[in-house]
Amino acid sequence: MFLENTKKTGCIEVICGSMFSGKTEELIRRLRRAQFAKQKIATFKPTIDKRYSELDVVSHDSHSISCTPIKTPSRMLQIDADVQVVGIDEAQFFDDSIIEVVQQLANRGVRVIIAGLDTDYLGKPFGPMPGLLAIAEDVQKVHAICVRCGALANHSHRLSDSRKLVVLGEKDTYEPLCRDCYNRALQEDREG
Repeated sequence: MFLENTKKTGCIEVICGSMFSGKTEELIRRLRRAQFAKQKIATFKPTIDKRYSELDVVSHDSHSISCTPIKTPSRMLQIDADVQVVGIDEAQFFDDSIIEVVQQLANRGVRVIIAGLDTDYLGKPFGPMPGLLAIAEDVQKVHAICVRCGALANHSHRLSDSRKLVVLGEKDTYEPLCRDCYNRALQEDREG
């Protein structure tokens, strides 16, 4: 006799990579599949991200899903009790408290899907992403294509002179580069 498994099993999934690698696209795809399976979802992004829309998570190729913009990760703990899947975009812009928040959600039985840049424009681990990668049950690293040589790209090279850590932008501000082209670009930036 088949017994239905009614136990809620939470988990943490992280999708990471460089700019233009398809992180948000993959997040939206997973959330749409959950909706198709009639699961209740809640989607969040940091209020700082207003590039395409204030109330939607939008990929660079214009796919979107509605979301709640929030300033602090603790707001996610206020979701309805029947939410089964939580999506989080641009997780690198949150503070480290997001690590404990997603742990609490997963411990409640919620599937948490997180997308974010794993490194900043200097190639250094970005914000809470290393901590999120460490606690995730599933990690998927996605890659863009290097715009200079066509190899797999895993670096986000900033085209502007700004030295601020957070500069929101698109193809006019960043380009995806492979390791070799990124190192050459950094050398050119230093010399130029």
